[in-house]
Amino acid sequence: MSEITPFDPRGRNLTVLMGGPGAEADVSLRSGAAVAGALREAGASVTEVRIDGFNLSIPKETELVFNLIHGTFGEDGSLQDILDDMGIPYTGEGAVESRIAFDKILTKKAFETGGVPTPRWETLKAGETPTLPLPIVIKAPRQGSSVGVHLIYKMDQVEPAMLDCLLYGEEILVEELVTGRELTVGVLGAETLPAIEIKPIDGFYDYSNKYTKGATQYLVPAPLTASEASLVKEVALLATKALGLKVYCRVDILLSESGPAVLEINTIPGMTETSLLPKAAAAVGLDFTPLCSRIAALSLAKTS
Repeated sequence: MSEITPFDPRGRNLTVLMGGPGAEADVSLRSGAAVAGALREAGASVTEVRIDGFNLSIPKETELVFNLIHGTFGEDGSLQDILDDMGIPYTGEGAVESRIAFDKILTKKAFETGGVPTPRWETLKAGETPTLPLPIVIKAPRQGSSVGVHLIYKMDQVEPAMLDCLLYGEEILVEELVTGRELTVGVLGAETLPAIEIKPIDGFYDYSNKYTKGATQYLVPAPLTASEASLVKEVALLATKALGLKVYCRVDILLSESGPAVLEINTIPGMTETSLLPKAAAAVGLDFTPLCSRIAALSLAKTS
C-alpha cells in the first residue's frame, strides 16, 4: 500500500451514518454496525446515527463522518452535498464523483469517454422498445444491490421488466447480456485488491443471492492467470480514473473470451466483516479495522 498520512481512530470523535431511505437500508445498517464496532474497539468515541429520510443531524464534536448509507441519498451525491455545506469531512468520494458513479447512464458515458470496455448499451423511456438484439439486461439506472435488474431472453419479458424499472425513474438502461466470469475488484486509492470471482448457486447475482447465506460461492482470490489478473487490474483502475474516483470502491467486471467488460462501480460497497471488499482486503493481510482506518485516511487526503 502506498503511504498517506495514517488515520488513528484512538481518541477521535467519529459519527457513523447508516440506514437511509433507499432499498438497501437493511444492508447499510449491518455495514454501519460493523464499522462502528471496529472503530470503538480501536479506541474511538463513536456515535451511530440511523437515517430514515433525507435529513440528518451530526454531533458538533464530529471529526469525521463514516458514510455507510448504500444507494439512494448516501451514495448518489445528495448526502455529500449536505456534508460539504456543513463543512464536515466524510468518507468516500465527493458529491460530483458520487453522483456520476451512482447513475449507471452517466457511468456508461464516462466509460465511453475514458476508453473503458463495457457492454453495448442504450437508454429507453416508457413506450419505447429495445433495439439491441436479445439477450439483454434491463436495469433501473439509479438503484444498487441489483434492485430493478432483469435478464431478458424473450420479447414477452421486456414489458414487465420495463414497468418494474419505471417504478424507480423515467429512464431505463438496456445492455447487451455478456456471458462470462463475474468478478469484482476492490480499489483503495490507486491500488487494487485481489479480484473475487462470484458464482451464484442458481440464477444470477441478484439481491436474494447477494444476501442469502450459502446462495453464492466466492473465490478469494479469483483463480486467474497472471495475464488475466493483470488485465482485470488495469481495467479496474481505468474505470476509476474515468469517473475521477480517489478513495475506495468496488468495480464489477465480466470476464468473457473477448476480454473484460466493466458493468458498474460501487462507491460505498458493503462493509460487514463478510462483505466482498473486506474479504479482498483480508486476502492481502489488511484486516477489518485497519481497512476502516485506511478508508478514513484516503478520504481525508482527497480534500487536503
